[in-house]
Amino acid sequence: MFRLLKYSKPYLLLILASIGLLYAQANLELALPDYLSDIVDTGIQQGGIENPVPIAIRKSELERFFIFMAPENQTIVNDSYTLIDENSTDYDSYAEIYPVLANESVYVLNDIKKTKLNELEDIIVKPLVVVFTFEQALANPENATEIWEQLGYNISTIPPAPVFFDMLSMLPLANITFIVESITQSFTEIGETMLAQFAVIGVRFEYEMLGMNIDKLQNMYILKSGGLMLLMTLLAVICTIAVSYLASRTSAGMARDIRSKLFKKVESFSSVEFDSFSTASLITRSTNDITQVQMAMYMIVRMVFYAPILGIGGIVRALQKSRSMWWLIGVAVFALVGLIMIVFVVALPKFKIIQKLTDRLNLVARENLTGMLVIRAFNMEKHEEKRFDKANIDLTAVSLFVIRVMVIMMPFMMLIMNGLSISIIWVGAHRVADGAMQVGDMMAFLQYSMQIVFAFLMLTMMFIILPRAVVAGNRINEVLQIEPVINDPEEPKKFAEPFKGSVEFRNVTFNYPGAKKNVLQDINFTAEPGQTTAFIGATGSGKSTVINLVPRFYEVTSGSILIDGVDIREVTQYDLREVIGYVPQKSFLFSGTIESNLRFADEDASEEALQSSLDIAQATEFVSSKEDGIESEIAQAGMNVSGGQKQRLSIARALVKKPPIYIFDDSFSQLDFKTDAALRKALKKQTGDSTLLIVTQRVSTIKNAEQIIVIDDGKIAGKGTHEELLETNDIYREIATSQLELEDLS
Repeated sequence: MFRLLKYSKPYLLLILASIGLLYAQANLELALPDYLSDIVDTGIQQGGIENPVPIAIRKSELERFFIFMAPENQTIVNDSYTLIDENSTDYDSYAEIYPVLANESVYVLNDIKKTKLNELEDIIVKPLVVVFTFEQALANPENATEIWEQLGYNISTIPPAPVFFDMLSMLPLANITFIVESITQSFTEIGETMLAQFAVIGVRFEYEMLGMNIDKLQNMYILKSGGLMLLMTLLAVICTIAVSYLASRTSAGMARDIRSKLFKKVESFSSVEFDSFSTASLITRSTNDITQVQMAMYMIVRMVFYAPILGIGGIVRALQKSRSMWWLIGVAVFALVGLIMIVFVVALPKFKIIQKLTDRLNLVARENLTGMLVIRAFNMEKHEEKRFDKANIDLTAVSLFVIRVMVIMMPFMMLIMNGLSISIIWVGAHRVADGAMQVGDMMAFLQYSMQIVFAFLMLTMMFIILPRAVVAGNRINEVLQIEPVINDPEEPKKFAEPFKGSVEFRNVTFNYPGAKKNVLQDINFTAEPGQTTAFIGATGSGKSTVINLVPRFYEVTSGSILIDGVDIREVTQYDLREVIGYVPQKSFLFSGTIESNLRFADEDASEEALQSSLDIAQATEFVSSKEDGIESEIAQAGMNVSGGQKQRLSIARALVKKPPIYIFDDSFSQLDFKTDAALRKALKKQTGDSTLLIVTQRVSTIKNAEQIIVIDDGKIAGKGTHEELLETNDIYREIATSQLELEDLS
C-alpha cells in the first residue's frame, strides 16, 4: 500500500492545499466553542461586558479607585483615560451615550493596545473590587456585617459613603494595602477567575450609573459573537467542500494512474507471468483492489491530516479552559485507543481472506458465464449454483464477521463519549458551584472533549479502511513489482532490408518454469519464405509450443530462433511481432463490429483490403448475409458468431496485416473440408512470398506443404514432404492413413 504512495507525487500541490484548508477548517471549528463560552459567560452572565476595565467611569468613582492605588499606577490610569466635561468639543455626542454627563464629568478610555489594556486590568481590578464592595456594604450595611467587623467598624457607627471614602484616603499606605488584600483574598481563594468576574459586576453597576443602555450592550455583544460563529461555520463548510473536492481529485487521479500502470504492466507480461495470476485475480486487482486504495487515499487526505490537528488543538484549548479536568479526556482517549487496537488485531487477518475470497467468487462467476453452454449441455446448473453459493457464502461469512466487529465498536464508542459527557458535566457542575469555573467554560470544555473524541473516531475509521487497503495495495504491488521474463534488449538490432522472413530454429530446448522435464528438446529446422512449414503430431506433443516461441510468448530455455539470421532476442518485441500475422488456437474477437475487428491488424487498411481478406478467409458469404454487413456488431468474445465464423474472421484479421510471416495455430479445426480446401487455395495465392507456419491435426490441410515436421514428445520425429513422410515415418503414416481413410482422400 505505502509503496503506491509514490503515485501521489503529481498531486503533491493538491495535497498541500488540502492540508492548508484542513488546518484552517480545524482552527475555525476549534474557535466555535470559545465563542459559545463567550456568549454564555460574557454575553449572558456578564451582560455583554468583555473586560473589567471600564470604557467609561464617573470622575468621582475614579477618584475613589485612586485611594487604593500607588501613585505610579494612578499616573498610568490617568494617561489611559480622557476627561469629558461640558467644555469638551465632543460633549454632545458623549452626552447621548452617557446621560450622567449632565450632572458630573466622565472619564472615557482611550484607544489603547491590548498589551496596555492587560496592564491596566492588573492595576484597576483590585481597587475596583474594593470600591464596589464598600459601596454595596454602605448601601446595605446589615448584609455586610462580616466585612465591617473585619475592618473594626460597628454597623451603627458607619458614616455615609462620601465621608467614609474621605476617611480612607487619609489612612497610611500600609492600612490601605491591608484593606485591599483582605477584601480581594476571599475572591482569589475561590478561583483565579472570580476576582475578574466580580470586577465585571462592578463595571456593569458603573455603566448603569452612567445611564448607559445595558440591554443594548448585551444584545450587541451576543449578536456580534453569534454572527462570527455563523461566519466561521460557513467558512468551515467551504473548507470542507474544497478539501473533499481536492481529496477526490487526488485519490481518483492516483487510482487512474495506478490502474493505467497496472494495465500496461499486464500487457508486458509473457505467458509465464500470466501463468502466475488467474484472469479473475488480475481483474479483481485492477478494479476492486484499486478502489480500496482509492478510498483509503481519500480518507488519508480528508481525515488523517485533519484528525491530529483537531485532536491536538482540542487538547490545548480544553486545558486552557480547565487544567484540573484533563484526566477525564485522558481516560476516554485511553479507552478508545485500547478498543481500536483490539479491533485492528482481530480484523486485519480477515481482510486478507476477503480479497482472496473475492478472487474466488470472480473466478467462479467468470467460468459460469463463459461456460454456460457446456453447463447447460451437461445439466450441471444445480452443481454450478451450489459451487457459486459456496464461494458467495464463504465471502459473505467473513465479511459479516468483519462488519460485526466494526458494528460492535460503535456502541462502545458511544458509551465512551456519553460517559465522558456525563463525567464532565458532573465534575464541571461542582466546579461551577464552587465558583472555580464558569458555565460557558464548562460547556466549551465539553465541546472540546467531543472534538478530541471525534478526532479519534476519524482515526478509527482509517483503521477500518486502511487494513483492507494495505492488503489490496500489496496485491497490486505483487503485479507491479514482478519482472517479466521476456524483455527487450538495451541496444536492439533491426531486421535487415529487404526483409525476407526466413525462420530458423537452432538446437531449441524449452521447459516451463518450475517444470522438471523439457517440453521441447533439440528442435532444428528452417522455414523458408514462399513455403509452408507445417507441424503435426499427437495431442500434447509440443506443436503449439514450437510456434509460440516465434513471437516470444515464451522464451527459449536454450538454443536460438533466428529470423533472417537475427536472433529474435536481439530485436524489440514490437519489431518482431510487427512482421508476424498470428491466428491463435482459440480464436478471439473483440466487442465492436466486424470492421473494427479486422482493422485491429491495420487501422489504415483500405476497404478493398478488408474485402479481399474476407474473400480469402471464405467469410464474405456469411458477412454479406448479415443486415449490416461488415458493420455488424460482434458481441463480447464473439459470442454471437459460430466457431467456424470466428476462425474465418480471425484468419481475415491476420491477412489484413499482410505480414511476411504467418502463424496459424490449428486455425482450421472448425472449418468443414470444403471451406478448408477453398481457404488454403486462396491463401496460397495471397501469401505466395510469405513464410507460413501451420499447426494442425488434419493431414489434408498440410499435404501440399513444402515441409512437414512431425513432433513427438517434444522432439522432431520426422521432417519432409507428405509423400516422403508416408514412406519414411511411422507416426505420420499412422496419422495420415487413419485420416485419409476417414476422409476418403488420396
